[in-house]
Amino acid sequence: MSQKILVVDNDPEMVALLGRHLEAEGWAVTGVTSGAEALAALEREEVPVVLTDLVMDEVDGLALLREAQRIQPGASVILMTAFGSLETAIEAMRQGAYDYLTKPFKLAEVSLAVRRAVDDQRLREENRRLRAEVERRYGFDNLLGQSKAMQAVFEQIRAVAGSEATVLLLGESGSGKELVARAIHWNSPRKGGPFVPVNCAAIPETLLESELFGHEKGAFTGADRKRRGLFVEADRGTLFLDEVGDMSPALQAKLLRALEDKAIRPVGGKEGIRLDLRLITATNRDLLALVQEGRFREDLYYRLAVIPIRLPSLRERSEDIPLLAEHFLKRAAGTLGKGVEGFNEEAMAWLLEHRWPGNVRELENVVERAVTLARDRLVTLADLRIEFTPVGASAGGLRPTLAELERQYIQRVLEETKGDKGAAAKILGVSVRTLQRKAKHL
Repeated sequence: MSQKILVVDNDPEMVALLGRHLEAEGWAVTGVTSGAEALAALEREEVPVVLTDLVMDEVDGLALLREAQRIQPGASVILMTAFGSLETAIEAMRQGAYDYLTKPFKLAEVSLAVRRAVDDQRLREENRRLRAEVERRYGFDNLLGQSKAMQAVFEQIRAVAGSEATVLLLGESGSGKELVARAIHWNSPRKGGPFVPVNCAAIPETLLESELFGHEKGAFTGADRKRRGLFVEADRGTLFLDEVGDMSPALQAKLLRALEDKAIRPVGGKEGIRLDLRLITATNRDLLALVQEGRFREDLYYRLAVIPIRLPSLRERSEDIPLLAEHFLKRAAGTLGKGVEGFNEEAMAWLLEHRWPGNVRELENVVERAVTLARDRLVTLADLRIEFTPVGASAGGLRPTLAELERQYIQRVLEETKGDKGAAAKILGVSVRTLQRKAKHL
């Protein structure tokens, strides 16, 4: 269906000329010869783009602009003006007009302006849709858990989301710390800003300072250009530092200084940059034990743990396993286009009995793999587990080594996905790059 363009001008010949041209370009055009008729059209139907003359009797272009913003806030208004009214056209831009054309203009200029307005609308609509999807995905309603342990966590999250307090998330790997951090961000006053996640354990210590604080050109060997740090990237939003317990003592000191001064200094820089962000950190380690051992700064700990929230392991909330498993199954089935509808009794019993050392992340990966392998409407026990036949026994000849099991597991998943490393990496819960490295090593 063609996008509709509303053309408004006191001159009927101009309306007819622009109407014929835009219709030949593939647009659906409604042409009117007064601002009052234009307002009636806006009240009657949705019009993405309004192309209007600035100087008109009764309702002029500026008045039409203001009313269009009221009636259809998403409409793009393009003004047509004579050279002598240029200052008024610029004022209209300040008031929210999308663009203006100075008469006399070429019809090609009209086409370009309209196409740009429509493309801009599509982009804004896509951004709105994506933002709505993100907010839906990371809203409180999407944090799944009926157990008492998780309900207590949800209460804490709701209580802190609207504040600026620094939050420390504690819990085992895979327990959902980043999901909770995103939920806090998307339900906070800073949701219009960026959410910037950083895994401190995944970045080499020699690079982490530069990643966080940025650097000036020539600050060190290889610094061939100036770089904005992630603190700056998170301006007006939220910075999430995962695995903060793995930070070196030197970097801990610099993080503490940044929090105390509310400013950072790039590597090699002389001037500080003021911070306007919220900090959320997470760790799977016992930070208080590290403090007692002298491996984590006590003053930094209390800066980070203004609001500590502990996420229970999946073993502590086993009553949530059926709910989570069904959620992951529906999502995987939808993504893969498979008619898998649930788990048989044996499969669900196995899910409830498993210890889940990888917590929710492991459950998600196991369910996605099972849906990928499932041949029937219900996931079976055979779909959930991949059995291994040790081919390279360990020294005693009785059990395979961990490396042997890992190699066989990766090989089996690659066989099941017919060598598709992207699909295999998703099932294994690693990046394609990590899978390639492991496959080469093993």
